[in-house]
Amino acid sequence: MSLLRVENLNKAFGGLKATQNVSLTVAEGELSSIIGPNGAGKSTLFNQISGQLKPDSGRVYFRDQDITGKPPHEIVRLGIGRSFQRSNIFARLTVMENVQAAVFSYKRVGGNLWQYTGRYKALNERAGFILQSIGLYNKRDRAAKHLSLGDQKRLEIALALALEPKLLLLDEPTAGMSPEETISTIRLIEQLVTEFNLSLLFTEHDMGVVFGISKIIRVLHHGEIIAQGTPSEIANNENVQRIYLGEKSFEKGKLF
Repeated sequence: MSLLRVENLNKAFGGLKATQNVSLTVAEGELSSIIGPNGAGKSTLFNQISGQLKPDSGRVYFRDQDITGKPPHEIVRLGIGRSFQRSNIFARLTVMENVQAAVFSYKRVGGNLWQYTGRYKALNERAGFILQSIGLYNKRDRAAKHLSLGDQKRLEIALALALEPKLLLLDEPTAGMSPEETISTIRLIEQLVTEFNLSLLFTEHDMGVVFGISKIIRVLHHGEIIAQGTPSEIANNENVQRIYLGEKSFEKGKLF
């Protein structure tokens, strides 16, 4: 049984067809990516899967349940986590408070969270465990706005993990990072897939990241999936090379 199944998904904005008959499946434990030039429709596709946008036609199934058009909070509770191109964190809260807020919200703990956090030992331990896994525990008392861009991206992943997803959608997780931060984030993503028993679908412009960790790569162009396969198959696909020619070119699985 596939974890995620997308069937003939279409979304248009006026005359612009952002996704056109997009179909794909993501299996349990799969680590895969979606690539394509700017404007290919990658974020629009993610927004339809995660409920930020309602498709014009087509269906989205998660664990064989039809989730098409459901609101984001319902989709999150079914097991799909999401990060965005721009960090979506609580800038004025500390790192720990950010994750506590996510954990407490998911567990539907109400009231004044900061006054009563001591009552919820297991939830606080869960928040601490996530920060340890993400490599931010030593910065738990720092305001999120004072983190580096790379650490803010890590914190956003931590917020997604707090919602106990089975499928994690990451939209350009290394955008704006230094080479050192990018390498660290790649290793982190691989670790989290195993440690949290996740399936992962991500978009990314850095082909070193894509070809470094993806088991399956899908190529989106003008809203259509025009190729799908292993990194080796995609690197040697002439149609994919033609699409990138003039902007960037493939060489041994990387763009330069």
